[in-house]
Amino acid sequence: MLASILPNPLHPAVVHLPIALTVMLPLFAVGALVAIRRGARPIRAWGLATALFASLTFSAWVAVETGEQTSERVERVVGEAPVESHEEAAEAFLTLSAVVLGVALVGLRSGRLGQGARVLGTVGAVVLLIAGWRVGHTGGALVYEHGAASAYTGASVSAGLLGEGSSLPSAVAPDPRDPAQHRGRRP
Repeated sequence: MLASILPNPLHPAVVHLPIALTVMLPLFAVGALVAIRRGARPIRAWGLATALFASLTFSAWVAVETGEQTSERVERVVGEAPVESHEEAAEAFLTLSAVVLGVALVGLRSGRLGQGARVLGTVGAVVLLIAGWRVGHTGGALVYEHGAASAYTGASVSAGLLGEGSSLPSAVAPDPRDPAQHRGRRP
């Protein structure tokens, strides 16, 4: 029952959460530092940021796991090198997010140790943003430059094999001239 509800492949559906969390984390970390400076208790203010760090690490782990489930099928379409580049970036991101989560957890403490960990965790959030951009860029290149989606659309031609100026087959991109694809839609 659950398998019929989940998208196939699952990876493209789950990668958006770690992307969103990566973008939001520096804002929440800086906000927590400002709130603490204005008198908020570190456990409360930094606790929200730490929960987001933990959510990021968990969602990055899910993204890596679901990506591994699709890698062989996608490699048959785009080749090994682009997939390996994306996998390596994703695994490095996951490791980095776990390290920054550890630092963030220390930031829950009071005193100089906690204060230093909170500042370091905020810097780590910015580093994660840069590392996350690399993961997203290599993943986007798989789809938009190498035609990785065709591994699941039934199209046998990847974008890399198309001549310059060519378009993707209709299985990948809808044909705006085909009235059957626009039934029920108003112009």
